[in-house]
Amino acid sequence: MTTLFISDLHLQPSHPDLLRACLDWFETTARGADALYLLGDIFEAWIGDDDDAPWLDTFSAALRALNAGGIAIYFMHGNRDFLVGEQFAQRCAMQLLPESVVIDLYGHPTLLLHGDTLCTEDSAYLAFRAQVRNPQWQQMILSKSLPERRALAAMLREQSKMAGSNKAEDIMDVTPTEVARVLEINSVDRLIHGHTHRPARHGVAVRELSANGKTAERIVLGDWRENDCMWYVRAEPDQSIELIQQSI
Repeated sequence: MTTLFISDLHLQPSHPDLLRACLDWFETTARGADALYLLGDIFEAWIGDDDDAPWLDTFSAALRALNAGGIAIYFMHGNRDFLVGEQFAQRCAMQLLPESVVIDLYGHPTLLLHGDTLCTEDSAYLAFRAQVRNPQWQQMILSKSLPERRALAAMLREQSKMAGSNKAEDIMDVTPTEVARVLEINSVDRLIHGHTHRPARHGVAVRELSANGKTAERIVLGDWRENDCMWYVRAEPDQSIELIQQSI
């Protein structure tokens, strides 16, 4: 039995290969797990739970099948799919998580984040995030027609690409002091997140641990669109944990 974590699949109609890889992974690797955590940006864009795109039926059916097999499924919003709501969660038989949560991972308290809130040097993005997480803004967007929302999502994606191309690499990565801060305030020594598209395992100096000669760990999930690779974290009941790269 295992617990699995994925993020940053960026599923979208224009990349059916990603959807096929995701469905194959659900059918093979995810089968028999205890739990599956989707840590944001599973979708390239989310225009509302009333989206009638046929491929979403296939995706939601695959998750329902996993849940019917005894796998608990959890979803955390990312910066691309922050509009996923309870209606779609029920359609997928998954539970929505808050933007920050500590879970008991086989006896090891572990903090889960999407990861965007760790990038505190990117002030322009954080201002945008505050806007789109505002319930009034979301209600205004969801009141528009599906074609209008699709057009808006396409525009925002292009703006995001242009903005990202003009930012320094370090601005779009996590701020080390913020990582240490969230580990300290949550009293944990392990963090799993996505968002930055820089898959790796990092040691983190945290004051309480450093006093005893120990470090915390930050595990970063990768983007499935890059280099035709899928990334996931697998944790086992013996408390072993791996960051795994697999070809699509």
